[in-house]
Amino acid sequence: MKITAQNVQARLMQHLAPKVLDVIDESAQHAGHSGSNGSLEGTHFRVRIYSGQFDGLARVAKHRLVYDALQEFIDQGLHALAIEVVDNPS
Repeated sequence: MKITAQNVQARLMQHLAPKVLDVIDESAQHAGHSGSNGSLEGTHFRVRIYSGQFDGLARVAKHRLVYDALQEFIDQGLHALAIEVVDNPS
């Protein structure tokens, strides 16, 4: 599966059913940097997320859930993932 913001968003929806989710492909801002694949997409993402699965977990555990959900993409070349966990919007 190609690494795109849409596919990253779909995978996170499937695994974490978030109430808040924004996925931004920032790969073009990292052209020429380590991990860039030359296509200006699919390597560097910013994720803003809240899921009920995060309740009661430490920050590191929340991030681990996101990384676990995206492991296939990481294995394919997703190089950098900035994760912002937001407060429960309820």
